[in-house]
Amino acid sequence: MLLQDNVVLVTGAGRGIGAAIARTLAREGATVAVNYAHSGDKAEAVCREIIAGGGRAAAFAADVRDVAQVEQMVHGVVEKFGRIDGVVNNAINGRQEGSLAASTNSDYQSAFDFGCLAIVNMVRSVRPVMKQQGGGRIVNIVTELWNLAPENWSVYMAGKGAMVGISRSLAQELGPENITVNMVAPGWMVDEKVDPASSGSQGFAASIPLRRHGSADEIGNACVFYISRLAGYVTGTYLPVTGGRITQTGM
Repeated sequence: MLLQDNVVLVTGAGRGIGAAIARTLAREGATVAVNYAHSGDKAEAVCREIIAGGGRAAAFAADVRDVAQVEQMVHGVVEKFGRIDGVVNNAINGRQEGSLAASTNSDYQSAFDFGCLAIVNMVRSVRPVMKQQGGGRIVNIVTELWNLAPENWSVYMAGKGAMVGISRSLAQELGPENITVNMVAPGWMVDEKVDPASSGSQGFAASIPLRRHGSADEIGNACVFYISRLAGYVTGTYLPVTGGRITQTGM
C-alpha cells in the first residue's frame, strides 16, 4: 500500500469530500487523524468504518481558524500516533455561492479565514514536526472554479483564491525543508449529499469529457498520490480532478 506507516491529518473529515479522503487514505495504509469542528458523531463514524476495515484512525476536534485549537490538535495527533507525515487542508464552512449584493463582509471574511488563515495555522503547527522528521506533505483542497470563475461565486473564490496563492508561495518557502505543498481542485463530485441517479447529476455527467459524474473518492486518490513516495519530487502544483472539464494545470 502506498501510504503504509504514514500518519495523515485531514481537516473537515467528518463528512463530504473530507470523509471520502480519509477513507481513501486509510485504504492505502495511512493512519488517519479525522478532524472535525461540529460533526463529532460523523467523524467518529468515519473512524469506526476505517477501523472495521483494518485501518487506524482517531477523531480530533479543532476549529482550524483558531491557532490554539490547531496547535492542541497537532500535539494530540503526535502524542497518539507518534508523527504527522501529511496534512490535507479540506475544512470549509459558511456561505459560498451568492451575488456581491447578497453577500456580506462577514461572508468574505469567513471564506478568507478558511482559505488562508486556517492554512497558516495548520502549516505553522505541523512545520516543526515535519522538519524534525525530515520532511512532510501538505495538500490543499482548492476548486475548479479557480479556472471557471463563474458569476455569483466571488465569496467562495475569495477564500479558494487565497489558498491557491499561499500554496504556491509556501511550496517555495518550505521546499528546502523537504515539505511539499500541492493543490487538488475538485469538480462537482458525488458524495453523500449528491444523488448520482438524479437528472441534474446525469445531465452534468453527460457534459463531462469522461461522461460520468466523478466520485469524492477520486479526490482521495489524488491526495494519496501527493502524499505518497511517488510525488516526492512534486511541489507547487495544481491538479484538477474534474473528468476533463478543466484542462489547464496552472492558470
